[in-house]
Amino acid sequence: MTALSQQGGARRADAPRTAPAGGAAHTGRRTAPTTALADTTAPALPLPVVLAGARGHGRWHLDNIRRLQDKGLVRLVGVCELNPLTAQELGGQRVEQSADFGALLDSTGAAVAVICTPIPTHTDLALTAARKGVHLLLEKPPAPSYAEFRRMADGVAAAGVVCQIGFQSLGSHAVPAIRKLIAEGSLGRVTGIGGAGAWARDEAYYRRAPWAGKRRLNGVDVVDGVLTNPLAHIVATALALDGSTRAEDVTGIRTELLRANDIESDDTSCVRVTTTGGRITVAATLCAEHPGEPYVLVHGTGGRITFWYKQDRVLVQRSGHGPEETEYGRTDLLENLVEHLTDGTELLVAPESTGAFMKVVEAIRQAPDPIALPPDAWERLPGENRRVVPGVDGFVAAAADTLALYSELGAPWALPTEVSTR
Repeated sequence: MTALSQQGGARRADAPRTAPAGGAAHTGRRTAPTTALADTTAPALPLPVVLAGARGHGRWHLDNIRRLQDKGLVRLVGVCELNPLTAQELGGQRVEQSADFGALLDSTGAAVAVICTPIPTHTDLALTAARKGVHLLLEKPPAPSYAEFRRMADGVAAAGVVCQIGFQSLGSHAVPAIRKLIAEGSLGRVTGIGGAGAWARDEAYYRRAPWAGKRRLNGVDVVDGVLTNPLAHIVATALALDGSTRAEDVTGIRTELLRANDIESDDTSCVRVTTTGGRITVAATLCAEHPGEPYVLVHGTGGRITFWYKQDRVLVQRSGHGPEETEYGRTDLLENLVEHLTDGTELLVAPESTGAFMKVVEAIRQAPDPIALPPDAWERLPGENRRVVPGVDGFVAAAADTLALYSELGAPWALPTEVSTR
């Protein structure tokens, strides 16, 4: 079993800012270890870690492992890549390298594996580690379909290992703080949650790997679209603030998937998710005129909260109060996994808490292929070698502000062909 299939190298992802040196203290409650760990002795530090997929976004994980290594929490013992890292890439550290993930886990005695490989490889690699008793930090999205997600989550649970899903934004201390404000009624009645992401990616972004920008490859689901991969954190964070993280919390999904780039998947899309707790509308593009920080917006009858999740920054605006802006700390997910394994600290992003997100992935997977925008709806910026959709920044912001889909906002390039699923 190799870590990286023919579909290319490590995947770029919607990574937040690197956790500050020394890490942020987790403010969540402490619980007993999981059942699988309750009857065993806590593992000794530093925990041996293997990284599968160390280039692309994997470089962020490599740097983070080094940070935790300096703190005495982990020890990098292996790297799984088709092409071994150079001494320079490893920063002079000597570790075992192999393209055979399973063999590398065996030879290194790894306790934890960080998996940051192409999306379609996630389930098989996670199950390989689980069968060997190796705990996991699995990058988002956890799988390209709900069936593959269930196969992974059920297999990991049956093996009795711990799996953390790499939605780094859910480690932000702003998430429980916002949930507390909502529960206390600080915004009055919550009327909905919006999400906006106006990013830019050049055309080379879609040529970085054979699977990039694909919905499927060689008959295998990939679903590498704007809402499922590069800006997936918006969807997951909005669901978390709504308190709707499990699959059964989702009651309906409507999608509008479009593309300006010459790709198979979507780069300019929006989705409305109806949950048992309310409704969420997220709009995103990789063809922004003026790229900016993505955010989630909580609407209430007495105010609203804006959360720039990559910055852990929150703005509260409510009736009878002046605006209040706060920057929160963040708990790194690998550090949280280590603490969970050693002293029972609550795991922040267990697989089941991403079930609602995977329902959105599944709706996008099952939707008709994205509609190509007409040539007069986009233009190329030669100096940046990327495609821009004029006016899209405003429509993205308006969708988050009004909870309306592109077609409902009257975007001239958005046809009213949204797809509704349950």
